[in-house]
Amino acid sequence: MGLEELFESLTEEQQIFQFGVETDNPLAHAFPRKRVVHAGLNGTVVAPDESQAIWQEIMSKPPQEKGTQTAYIHIPFCKTKCLYCGFFQNGTDQAVEDQYIDALIKELEAAAVAPRLKDSLIHAVFIGGGTPTSLSPRNMARLLQAIQRCLPLANDYELTLEGRIHDVVPENMEVWFANGVNRVSLGVQSFHTEIRRNVGRLDDQETVLKHLENLCSYNQSANVIDLIYGLPGQDLDIWKEDLDLLMASGVDGCDLYQLNVFDGSDLNKAIQAGRLPAAATTEYQSAMFSFGKNYLAQHGYKRLNICHWSCTNRERSLYNTLARSAAPMFPFGSGAGGHVDGYSTMLHRIIQPYEAYVQMGKKPFMALMKQSPLEPIVEEVQAQFEMGAVNLQTIIAFDARLKDLQWVFDLWQKRGLLAFNGIQYELTEAGQFWQVNLTQSTLECIQFIMTGQNAIAVEKVAAQDSAKADAMVQAMKKMKEMYSGHGVEVMKKMAEMSGGHPSARKRGAMSGKKGAEAMKQMGNPMGDMADPMKKMAEAMNRMSPEELQAVMKRMMGDD
Repeated sequence: MGLEELFESLTEEQQIFQFGVETDNPLAHAFPRKRVVHAGLNGTVVAPDESQAIWQEIMSKPPQEKGTQTAYIHIPFCKTKCLYCGFFQNGTDQAVEDQYIDALIKELEAAAVAPRLKDSLIHAVFIGGGTPTSLSPRNMARLLQAIQRCLPLANDYELTLEGRIHDVVPENMEVWFANGVNRVSLGVQSFHTEIRRNVGRLDDQETVLKHLENLCSYNQSANVIDLIYGLPGQDLDIWKEDLDLLMASGVDGCDLYQLNVFDGSDLNKAIQAGRLPAAATTEYQSAMFSFGKNYLAQHGYKRLNICHWSCTNRERSLYNTLARSAAPMFPFGSGAGGHVDGYSTMLHRIIQPYEAYVQMGKKPFMALMKQSPLEPIVEEVQAQFEMGAVNLQTIIAFDARLKDLQWVFDLWQKRGLLAFNGIQYELTEAGQFWQVNLTQSTLECIQFIMTGQNAIAVEKVAAQDSAKADAMVQAMKKMKEMYSGHGVEVMKKMAEMSGGHPSARKRGAMSGKKGAEAMKQMGNPMGDMADPMKKMAEAMNRMSPEELQAVMKRMMGDD
């Protein structure tokens, strides 16, 4: 069975989630929603009693020839928890921090004598978290000196320290730059004081800009900031202000990230409880993405990949590029992830067992996973999509059967997500916004071609879109109460106005003028309510098929 036959065998809902829909506005509506945070295929968990032996075997081997490598070091402490963050582990405590850094240094020292590492080179190190900049100056110096001592850093290494603006003070920066940090990545997220306070950031706009000015004045590092679009209360005007202030800040680059609102997250709970304004829907986020992309291009920023931009030659974003390639990533620290020689790793997220394993001389695995046999193909596909263009011939070089991918690439080209330039498929603006979905779907297609298995991954990462469905339900229930005599007829007409049956593959078949005409043909049984109903129908037109089905079911009292 080929991909086209697979497509025809799926339910409409499965088709929509995996392959998207045909629409006049692919930027906003090509898929119902973002369905995973990071694209990938699952591996196989290694039995705990086998993990140590496998790791020792890996680390005892000679290094790969001429390969680039990275190291990820995790600092699991934060002074405060930001509402949108899924990485918070522990609050800051000096005694706990001291003991943790002791263990982390011991883990680094154990790896330093292993042939796999000591006889090779590390080209990029990323100290992430948590909030690494929250470490005391003493512990930061201890850690950075251990990195210099234990890791075989290449001459042109990139050492990134991740953190937050609040910690960018002279006593910290002097330690960073005296001990090898040459790239600083700060989670600004927004310059707007109210937006920042909404999600738990400490400093106001004036403080943020002043600290960035001080950081840049040292002239010792490439400085980049993260900005998030879609935050609660953030509209396009505020987003433009954020980008204007980015330009004025003097940093060397930026990352533009789409807000993920997870079901059950503190952020979603605060929004649902009315303590915060709503986060932007996926549709609105698509407009913010488009604006941000075009703004940076117009102002001379160089695009490094889908999310990362530079405005000076100092910013290479080397770690981010290598992390999305086949380059090995050696993990260190509680909660660190990595991948080396066909295995993915996750180290213990709880500090106590992490430290206990290190004291016993063991790698502190929470899980070791054997990667899918398809991982070399996966890494190639991920890297290409991340760079904004896919060369089918390089994928076919892995296995001739993968030529069948042309069917889905051509489908996405017809739908405005890809554009073939004669050599490769370039992601259009819409394709760039939906890049994670396109990557995940391509990987699932590869898995089907190579194994005959089709597994559709869906994570609950766009909870903000469900609020739209809830609002529609309440409005429609009110309409039902007011015009109960026309309920069934109204619902049939609204289904027509929203493009036919709720599971229709192409939305937007009837809206605006056509919707008004449909109401006219219906005899306008609702009188003065026709215009609100038309607006409601247009809102339904912007909803995903799954949301429409849920709305219809709940409105009719089936919930």
